[in-house]
Amino acid sequence: MDLTAFLVVESLNALSQAALLFFLGVGLTLIFGIMRIINFAHGTFYMLGAFIGYSVVRFSGSFWLALVGAPLAVGIVGALFELGILRRLYRRDESAFLMVTFGLALVLTEMIRLGWGPEALQVEPPSAFRGIVFVFDEPFPTYRLFLAGAGILVALAIWQFLERTRLGLLIRATSQNAEMVHALGTDVRLVRSAVFGIGCGLAGMGGVLAAPLVTASIGSLLGAVLVAFVQVFGEYYLPDLALAFMYLVMLLVLVVRPGGLLGKEA
Repeated sequence: MDLTAFLVVESLNALSQAALLFFLGVGLTLIFGIMRIINFAHGTFYMLGAFIGYSVVRFSGSFWLALVGAPLAVGIVGALFELGILRRLYRRDESAFLMVTFGLALVLTEMIRLGWGPEALQVEPPSAFRGIVFVFDEPFPTYRLFLAGAGILVALAIWQFLERTRLGLLIRATSQNAEMVHALGTDVRLVRSAVFGIGCGLAGMGGVLAAPLVTASIGSLLGAVLVAFVQVFGEYYLPDLALAFMYLVMLLVLVVRPGGLLGKEA
């Protein structure tokens, strides 16, 4: 493989991987930016999307139905969680959100384990993207190209949604001055519920899109979640050290759990 082919192929690989992290990170950032809530359950919604997507594909045979239905279901679960539990905590200390969302992550993870089991579940990509294409005479999975394109399209859609829709305007206004938005007659509580649901739905979409690549297994998805959390919050709090923190976490996992996050030691 010559240098040009190598650079192009690896760049496409990087874009497809970045798309997966984008789907997880953009919802997490949206919730944190609007609500100032560090949602420790966000990665679990990512996993939930993958497993619901697996079930939809299994029973309907349609990956596209899973790509629509699973994020919608995960978003509804997230909105109901905000409506029923988080809404009661807004006047309390921020540590309350950490404890509650961490508790939800544990509960959902165990429910996923009980409902789908601990073993990896294979999700087939849509038939149109099961083959390969040749990039500079080098084979490259079609699904990875689709994944990179999906990340770009969704990023543009979110940008247009926030800039050009009424709900997007309310979300941006709430992030700047929630009290003023409430004074102007908008129910800020509904905006927050919508933001939390949208953020969780985006995580669920990422889970569905990730499943054909990494299979729907708790361990592999936990790894993606761990990297994304380190990236997102590292960039926010310590941008100069974010990359170093990511590699440090990877090193610690290799040292402490060489058999994998949930794997058995040899």
